Amino acid sequence: MKIITLIENLAYKQGLVAEHGLAIFIESENRKILFDTGQSGLFLQNAAILGINIEDIDILILSHGHYDHTGGLYPFLKKNFKAKVYAKNGIFTPKYHGADRFIGVEKNEALLKDRFIPLNSITEIVENIFIMPEIPIYNRIDTHFKGLTIKNNENELISDEFSDELFLVIKQNNKINIITACSHRGITNICKAAVDYFKLPVNLLLGGFHMKESTQTQYTEISSFLKQLKPQHIGVCHCTGIDKYAELRNDCGTNVFYNFTASEIEV
Repeated sequence: MKIITLIENLAYKQGLVAEHGLAIFIESENRKILFDTGQSGLFLQNAAILGINIEDIDILILSHGHYDHTGGLYPFLKKNFKAKVYAKNGIFTPKYHGADRFIGVEKNEALLKDRFIPLNSITEIVENIFIMPEIPIYNRIDTHFKGLTIKNNENELISDEFSDELFLVIKQNNKINIITACSHRGITNICKAAVDYFKLPVNLLLGGFHMKESTQTQYTEISSFLKQLKPQHIGVCHCTGIDKYAELRNDCGTNVFYNFTASEIEV
């Protein structure tokens, strides 16, 4: 199974572009999956350079409703006419930074017609690939809600605790590979949810850990947890932050790597 990052905050290969966002391509034996769409349609340009035909993608999964993960949704749907779109029901809830900066995604009923599939329970979307929409908060220190709000049914702004967030698990060789996007509900909580459900060790932990602006207490909590969890590989990117990547690599060992645009992993 192949995992290729189509866009991320950093790009080093000539001709590729980067942006503050994330889009990950997963190719299994008989299905092609896209996990998030970055901030814009730029990931489509990278996919073409990397030899990935967007029209062949069978499934799109959206991790949560922020613009840097959903901004390329409609450019994708205008290029790909077959993929179903899986997300939690709250994906289109209006999201804000503070009181007035909209950072969510509008719902385009016409483009999503007959393609959007909401889900709220663990779903094996392809053999051995699971959408995990349940992230109980066992560790409240490792949550990242500060300054982020949503509008409720009464049109009131309330704190966003990311009930729309989900992640992926790939089960291979009696181990699990966890793929997350932003980990607003906490990478420690995501890992615990996965391990408690599958009761298997972690091979790969990949994605954004939302540590860029974490406090020292949060960093210590996360790094201590990862040292105990002992994934064989930890690939960080996007909202993790370069400085926190360097600290994690120093504290958790050489199995930590930066997952930049065009990184390719086989599991």
